Amino acid sequence: MTTDALGVVDDDDQIVHVSAGAVGAIVKSEVEAQLDAAHKYPRSIRRFLDDALTLATQTQEIAESCMFALPRDGKLIAGPSVRLAEICASAYGNLHYGGRVVDEDDKFITAQGGAWDLQKNTRVTIETRRRITNKHGKRYSDDMVAMTGNAAASIALRNAIFRVIPRALVDQVYAKVKLVAVGDAKTLVARRAEILARLAKIGVPTDRVLAKLEVKGVEDIGLDGLEILIGLGVSIKDGNTTIDEVFPAAAPPPPGAADEGKRVSLKAPKKEPPPEPGADG
Repeated sequence: MTTDALGVVDDDDQIVHVSAGAVGAIVKSEVEAQLDAAHKYPRSIRRFLDDALTLATQTQEIAESCMFALPRDGKLIAGPSVRLAEICASAYGNLHYGGRVVDEDDKFITAQGGAWDLQKNTRVTIETRRRITNKHGKRYSDDMVAMTGNAAASIALRNAIFRVIPRALVDQVYAKVKLVAVGDAKTLVARRAEILARLAKIGVPTDRVLAKLEVKGVEDIGLDGLEILIGLGVSIKDGNTTIDEVFPAAAPPPPGAADEGKRVSLKAPKKEPPPEPGADG
């Protein structure tokens, strides 16, 4: 006799339905066993930091994936990504976490993320809503809706995990992640050239990068700028944003702007030559 999601299956492949009361008792028993194990084998903060740092900084590519950046309300926000949240959750131990889409209408999709610290009995649930229509009000394709839902679930999950795991611990891990991903003053020139070349490969010219960071030249891109560029690249790769949203092309001049400039120059008054000496007398 075996079990499946519907109940107990006997040897003749006949489903024997289990009552709601029995299911509740099973779930309660499982939760109680997990809570008992969490208190019997408590986490070590030192082991958490060691494990999280080892996983998050194992390679430069992994460290980069632990960062994100997104434009919000005309500003750029950067910080630890869902990848770092998953690493921290795994290393923290005694933690239940997950994310899912819970609602969808014509304009928005809503996802829910939850994290439950079994040892401290602290539980957080957070919802995130994302628009599934373009600027013209047209609904996304089914594939884009699914992608947006996955992105919303990831964001909700990240926020829930970072509400349960103390931010003071996360910040220690993130500081090391930035050092590995971004580098320092000694590696700035090489890393800057590498990241700009990577962006150019996916169709982002240098002039768009400079406009986004609001700097005049490549030499003005410092470590903070590299952190933002790496985070934006991760957000594009994860489907949380697009190249055109993050690095928009410069708006073309309004029609007739060049001609207007010519008309102004033509209408400019001519300067009279200075009078010759003695012309007045």
